[in-house]
Amino acid sequence: MTRQELTSAIYDVAHITGTFTLRSGIVSNEYFDKYQFESDPRLLRAIAEQMLPMIPAGTEMLAGLEMGGLAIATALSLASGLPVVFVRKKAKDYGTCKLAEGPDVTGKRLLIVEDVITSGGQVIISGNDLRSLGADTSEVLCVIDREQGGREKLAEAGYTLHALCTMTDLKAGR
Repeated sequence: MTRQELTSAIYDVAHITGTFTLRSGIVSNEYFDKYQFESDPRLLRAIAEQMLPMIPAGTEMLAGLEMGGLAIATALSLASGLPVVFVRKKAKDYGTCKLAEGPDVTGKRLLIVEDVITSGGQVIISGNDLRSLGADTSEVLCVIDREQGGREKLAEAGYTLHALCTMTDLKAGR
């Protein structure tokens, strides 16, 4: 599947209209139901294949953010052979009480993996949490950049965003 075919398929399966409040608090008249493309094995495989060459050189581990980034990071891990760590929004208060589940991130160069970026707020919080655990992280890879200021806010916080597609890309064929 070409990148253009994939972008069209993501739009077709995930784009819905109405009134939606995004995590950032922004109210939007359109929404991308990311679980529609994350739960489709054909699309998830194609997303991982297209994102594979976008992994920055030197990446040692993928960091999937709860909850949307987990499926993408897992698929990308399978495609790349890189280990993946699952990052919670908040450390659980039972069991291991970990914020990052999986391999130890100390001293590892991590690529943060997310599904959709709007403001970048959760990525910054989780990325800073990973840094406090000793991870070296400054790169973020997402499926959709909504182009609503996230890229700029991430840059201000020291993160570089790489996106498989943007809202402009998704709407281009419509």
